[in-house]
Amino acid sequence: MESAAKPTPQRVLSVDVLRGLTIALMILVNDPGDWGHVYAQLDHAAWNGFTLTDLVFPNFLFLVGASIIFSLEGRIARGESRRALAGHMLRRAATLFAIKMFLSAFPHFHWTHLRLFGVLTRIAVCYLAVGLICLLTRRARALAAIAAGLLVGYWAIMRFVPVPGFGVPTHAMPILDPERNLAAWIDRGFTAFTQRTIHVGSLYNRTHDPEGLLSTLPAIATTLIGAVAGLWIRRVGGTKESGVFGSKPRARCLSGLVVAGIGGLAAGLAWSRWFPINKNLWTSSYVLYAAGWSLVLLALCYWLIDLRRMNERPAGRGLLLPWLVFGSNAITAFVLSNFIVEAMLWIKVPVGAIAGPATGPAAIDAVAPASSISSWLWVYQHGFARGQSTEVTSLAFALAFTAVCFVPNWVLWRRKIFLKI
Repeated sequence: MESAAKPTPQRVLSVDVLRGLTIALMILVNDPGDWGHVYAQLDHAAWNGFTLTDLVFPNFLFLVGASIIFSLEGRIARGESRRALAGHMLRRAATLFAIKMFLSAFPHFHWTHLRLFGVLTRIAVCYLAVGLICLLTRRARALAAIAAGLLVGYWAIMRFVPVPGFGVPTHAMPILDPERNLAAWIDRGFTAFTQRTIHVGSLYNRTHDPEGLLSTLPAIATTLIGAVAGLWIRRVGGTKESGVFGSKPRARCLSGLVVAGIGGLAAGLAWSRWFPINKNLWTSSYVLYAAGWSLVLLALCYWLIDLRRMNERPAGRGLLLPWLVFGSNAITAFVLSNFIVEAMLWIKVPVGAIAGPATGPAAIDAVAPASSISSWLWVYQHGFARGQSTEVTSLAFALAFTAVCFVPNWVLWRRKIFLKI
């Protein structure tokens, strides 16, 4: 990883703020003190449907797409060749994947059951795919057409292609049967292949994976929609490089984001009647619905920061600071949170006086008598759930953990260090 003395001039403050909010929420929902006591909106929907948590990851991919535009056009304007940019994208994606593999293997490095899929893997693939597409064309209509093709194509595949051994969806089984859908079948086949050939691979849910192979196609569409939004902001809303300024262009940019967001919400809900909103399979209706919320939230940030100039007032700067800190080193914050979790689950401490049973990340420690437990479970039991674990204590732990992850990012921010993968 390399550091720069200051952010690149292509950074857009409203995007950084929304990215920071997204990363903070991602850490919060991923790390409750007790998975047995979690508020419904802070956990994923079991299958069809959606919660607040289900909108976090697609919002991050949406912002990845927007950031690709801001970075790419600025670097091309400085004279960097497309070949060099493609090489940089490939190296960055490979680095993200390598970090994911390290975090999955740490600390025991048992490769046989290593999960190849995951959040960082999906970010790497979507970043590389959309980055290379944007190297070929940055016409908004072309990017939107590719996204539409991916969404319609994914629906058609999931709806009409027979699933070997099960039959045709909607005839032999429901269109999104958890075990008998084409995406799950492909994930099982891919994992069986990697186990036979390189002795590596596992699925998050044993029979299917929420970041599997086939569902990466609509995830790329999510990132492409973000790229279209980035083009809209850059060319309509005005940036230093575009030379477009004034209240009218920015007001037009704001209205465009709002209209597109409402349209995405409506389209996603309408399509869900035939192709349900489902985060596990990243369905096309889910893409449109989540993108609708992303556009509305981006419009809100754009209105507060680019139009209302919230960041130019002391109170506004104070409110925005935590999200700017998280957003300026977003991947660093996410990777650090994962590393801390793995380390705390690995480090064992004496059992001591356990306040009560828990069902958190280290609940396995409480299954059988032992002389030591993970430091994660110890901290939760002794610091938060003294006497009884509840949704409140579980959320309090998650908030405290998010604050802990904020501190090193704040140190980087204060030193004007912005890490790039």
